[in-house]
Amino acid sequence: MAIEQNMREVEQWGQFELTLNGPAEGNPYQEVQFSARFQYKNYTVQPDGFYDGNGTYRIRFMPDRPGVWRYVTHSSVDELDGHNGEFVCTPPSVGNHGTVRVKDHYLFAYEDGTSYMPFGTTCYHWTHYRNEELEELTLQTLKSSPFNKVRMCLLPTRDMKPPLSVAFAGTCPEDMDKRQFNPAFFAHLEERIRDLMQLGIEADLVLFHPYDKGYWGVDNMDADTDAFYLRYVIARLASFRNVWWSLCNEYDFNKNKTVADWDRLLQLTQRYDPYQHLRSIHNGTKMYKSSSLYDFSKPWITHQSIQHWDAELTTEWREAVAKPIVIDEISYEGNSSRRWGNISGEELTHRFWEGLSRGGFVGHGESFIERETRAWISSGGKLYGESTERIAFLRKVMEEGPADWMQAAQEGTYELLYFGRHQHAYKYLELRQEVSYRIEIIDTWNMTVSPLMDTFSGSCRVDLPGKPFMALRIQKVG
Repeated sequence: MAIEQNMREVEQWGQFELTLNGPAEGNPYQEVQFSARFQYKNYTVQPDGFYDGNGTYRIRFMPDRPGVWRYVTHSSVDELDGHNGEFVCTPPSVGNHGTVRVKDHYLFAYEDGTSYMPFGTTCYHWTHYRNEELEELTLQTLKSSPFNKVRMCLLPTRDMKPPLSVAFAGTCPEDMDKRQFNPAFFAHLEERIRDLMQLGIEADLVLFHPYDKGYWGVDNMDADTDAFYLRYVIARLASFRNVWWSLCNEYDFNKNKTVADWDRLLQLTQRYDPYQHLRSIHNGTKMYKSSSLYDFSKPWITHQSIQHWDAELTTEWREAVAKPIVIDEISYEGNSSRRWGNISGEELTHRFWEGLSRGGFVGHGESFIERETRAWISSGGKLYGESTERIAFLRKVMEEGPADWMQAAQEGTYELLYFGRHQHAYKYLELRQEVSYRIEIIDTWNMTVSPLMDTFSGSCRVDLPGKPFMALRIQKVG
């Protein structure tokens, strides 16, 4: 039995990594079983290890409590079996709040209790081309944006520009070997997940999609290959605290799999992940015609990841399933010829306000064609739309209010009323008689907050400017 003597320090929700040398012959991805048991007092966690090529094996572990952790490895081969040691988990550094969890049914919070409101965006393949200049530009754009979650794909699509590398071994459809993986692809992806972590951004990883149509052979893999892929991805990436699992984008557009298949894969994701990161699955729509949501009441789903164009349905979805709502795709700002990719910045801003005011969260995307850095939703780069700064304004408004703004409205301490396209000259309100409130008029497009001079109670009239996209912020005095 090998004993590791070094007493390393790893911060809470950081990443401990053990690297060992082992057999390289044959196919270690399939033929070698490798895991470890990590123990703090009487609490244990058992993550899988993974083969990283060239005879290198790794175990990664995210400790969730300070103190001394001890570990021992288990393997089907002698070289990797029985290694043991210990490390000290120290308190988290500034800005490290842990993983994001569901809180109070409809909300999210980091593991240390800090509130988290997802203001997401979509950059499906920004890491696939290994264009360092473009990726750095994407990160700089994200740094100055309001977005704190990015949806991004792991598998290639039929119509994308040929990527430099893909998740499986091989460089093109003709030589792709789905019995082995490409460590270089994952190493680069991990660098970018770390970059996002430094920016305080969650990586919402889309594990499957229906956009290949047999070209790479990744949307019609058999059940064993699906499970093999999932287990490797989770072994490599689950120890990053800023990871979410989006099992599939537009799952119902994949005609090779049934709902029962997706149920099984979601349950495998739940079983393989020792940290229980957020898990969901994203439906497709025939935009402005029909939409079929997954049954989010199933116990292996943590939150509702929805594609739909109508944020007013947020109220209905809240009543149907008591889980957080994230409308990850509500149409994209842009000038694409596709129905999902050509709404105005004004319209996207409106949909954000509609969804948030009803107790859900909304995701951003941008699909301008013939721009310097191509479409943001596929390649990242620069943002050209008008909605981004308005979404930043909305995020500021939301973060200035209570973490549970819907509960506060029920309690009569805070309310955010959004009027959408309606152009009220005035509005009658029914406030609590025994409480005084201050009211501000918010112009969501011009990003202004105008406080009214008086305080208000009981039945009262509030004059409005007769313009669309106005909101009222009503707060109890004292």
